[in-house]
Amino acid sequence: MLDFNAKYKEYLQFFEKSLNNKLNTLDKTAPKVIKDAMSYSVEGGGKRVRPILCYAACEMLGGDITAVEELALAIEFIHSYSLVHDDLPSMDNDDYRRGKFSTHKQFGEAIGVLAGDALLNYAFETLFSKKDASDNYFSAAGIIARYSGYSGMIGGQVYDLLNEKNAAFSEEELYKIYLNKTAKLITAPLLAASCLQNKKYFDELSEYGYNLGILFQITDDIMDAFGTLEEIGKTPHKDDAENKLTSIKVFGAEGAKDKAKEHYLKAKNIIQKIDTTGFLTEFTDKMYLRKA
Repeated sequence: MLDFNAKYKEYLQFFEKSLNNKLNTLDKTAPKVIKDAMSYSVEGGGKRVRPILCYAACEMLGGDITAVEELALAIEFIHSYSLVHDDLPSMDNDDYRRGKFSTHKQFGEAIGVLAGDALLNYAFETLFSKKDASDNYFSAAGIIARYSGYSGMIGGQVYDLLNEKNAAFSEEELYKIYLNKTAKLITAPLLAASCLQNKKYFDELSEYGYNLGILFQITDDIMDAFGTLEEIGKTPHKDDAENKLTSIKVFGAEGAKDKAKEHYLKAKNIIQKIDTTGFLTEFTDKMYLRKA
């Protein structure tokens, strides 16, 4: 029987070693402050949800996690850069991230902007560092680029900002934000792993990732509304203060919990049909029950 916690720790240790090795290759001639800001932004925090999804999907489909090492790193660099920019005064204006000062509070706003830019570029430098990359690998890299770009995560951020100014709101607009801003970068590591295995279970993993991503964002809304700085590692009640369109605003607190359960059950039903080890099934349970 699978020991979920032991497997999660194994994945986490592999990622942290991989990350440390990669950061140690940063160009020694580059300005120290930008390298420090990049490392600060990506080290020492977070559950590494996206890399672990990539590893778990890879193994579930019969691959070895070393095959997705660069893909997983790139996804986490992209995720980290998005958080750095998300915290900026012109965006969500948050002083804290993962229980410590946001990058722009630690290094200044200008370096914060540049650190995010640098991490995005470093993500693609990492993707292209793969030796003997196959056509399947480049398909996987293309998904990461597309799902994190203007028609994916960045597009979702734009929808999010535009809706801050709207007095009217709708479920349709909410889901447009959540699909692009959150769900696509949750889905990307799953589909990247699928691409390496000739797109095995591609459609199922796409649907699973969508529901898992929506679940993730709704539980994030709930934690923002009811959590503390110590619990969630960032300033609570920011969504309401910034007039964000959230599941709580659209559905109410109890309605948001009902929606979370709906997407949880859909995600679990899909993954149970293809998950032979049970890791992703239990991962889905943990996502639904998470408090931070």
